[in-house]
Amino acid sequence: RSSDLAIILKTTMDQGTWKREASYIPQQEHNGSPTTIMFSLQDAKGALARALKPFEDLGINITHIESRPSKTNPGKEYDFFAELDGGNKETIDDLVVRLKAQTTSIIVHARNTKDGEIPWFPRKIHELDKFANQILSYGSELDSDHPGFTDPVYRARRKYFADIAFNYRYGQPIPRVEYTEEEIKTWSTIFRELTKLYPTHACKEHNHAFPLLVQNCGYREDNIPQLQDVSNFLKECTGFQLRPVAGLLSSRDFLAGLAFRVFHSTQYIRHGSKPFYTPEPDVCHELLGHAPLFCDPDFARFSQEIGLASLGAPDNYIEQLATLYWFTIEFGMCKQNGEVKAYGAGLLSSFGELQYCLSGKPEVRPLDPFKTALQKYLITEMQPIYFLAESFQDAQEKIVEFSRTIPRPFAVHYNPYTQTVEILNTKTSLHNIARDLKHELSILDEGLQKVISAL
Repeated sequence: RSSDLAIILKTTMDQGTWKREASYIPQQEHNGSPTTIMFSLQDAKGALARALKPFEDLGINITHIESRPSKTNPGKEYDFFAELDGGNKETIDDLVVRLKAQTTSIIVHARNTKDGEIPWFPRKIHELDKFANQILSYGSELDSDHPGFTDPVYRARRKYFADIAFNYRYGQPIPRVEYTEEEIKTWSTIFRELTKLYPTHACKEHNHAFPLLVQNCGYREDNIPQLQDVSNFLKECTGFQLRPVAGLLSSRDFLAGLAFRVFHSTQYIRHGSKPFYTPEPDVCHELLGHAPLFCDPDFARFSQEIGLASLGAPDNYIEQLATLYWFTIEFGMCKQNGEVKAYGAGLLSSFGELQYCLSGKPEVRPLDPFKTALQKYLITEMQPIYFLAESFQDAQEKIVEFSRTIPRPFAVHYNPYTQTVEILNTKTSLHNIARDLKHELSILDEGLQKVISAL
């Protein structure tokens, strides 16, 4: 059964058991984990030199720094963003105390956090590169019970796909892959059986998008689509795009990608000996389960809301958001025209579970994020409980309501023009959002007047 369970939930792996093969070495926890600091200075002679002195005194190396005119006090202050290498919590605390005497505001985002600290999160889409290879388990490494564990040809192919993702950087085209005859045969078997069920079991949004993917992206029984072709089409539809991943990301990192409408996708395919089973997500799961729904604007917004809610959230809330992801984007069901349909990718890419979830055997509960986020689940078996949404829009509104309970000292807003996450914690930042909304409303009003006048 295919799912993203490993990407989202497999976060407790003992690092001491990781193998060191090929070019992949797990990044261990250490004092030098990425820490970023944002501070504002008055536009005065020598202000930056004085602010940088504490870094030198404490032996903290600045690996990257950038500045811009302040949005809060334009013409009077400058905002600085710095990435730090080195310094434990005590040193960083000391730095903050010293900087407070020089700065007008200061925020610290730490990758490894203590109580009260805000976890680091990407602000710009290219910053996904910072953690894309900080993976929990590698695509070329297989557990002893994996169907392809004793197959040297399959293991070599997995390493090939992992190398592609490991060397990928934001903005590059995703390398095109020539799939083998055996791999296409596996895809063909899965494609043929699932497409028989989609008309009766899948939600209308999936069934609307699937023919478009056939027409535009090469979805065929005898062809495995290329990630770049699918990514291009998704971007035209909703702004979502795919990014190859070499292995299993932590829940926090995977969800952060969704905030930028980026889905970290595998490119390899499951072992041909068991075409209807895979212990980890593969290209069948990604392209047959996830991709069609990312064509839908409501589902895209719903997915992005979960990602935005995760930015800067405490660890316990990340766990709850990952559980919400599990019971919605992976194994969610919704009401449509008086019937229950599947929209979760784990269902839409699993021939057996797609039939089972609508068989009347499992328990189906209404989606309530405050309860769903605490529900225990099964990883290696079909789910005994599923959660039913009234619609994607209803699910999105409930996720937004849930996210407002996450304890963080700011709100976040995604700017699709600059592909950045904006922190909303000042009057000026709120004013900017209001100004943009006013402009959008004026366009809406103009369009409304045109429609009325044409009647």
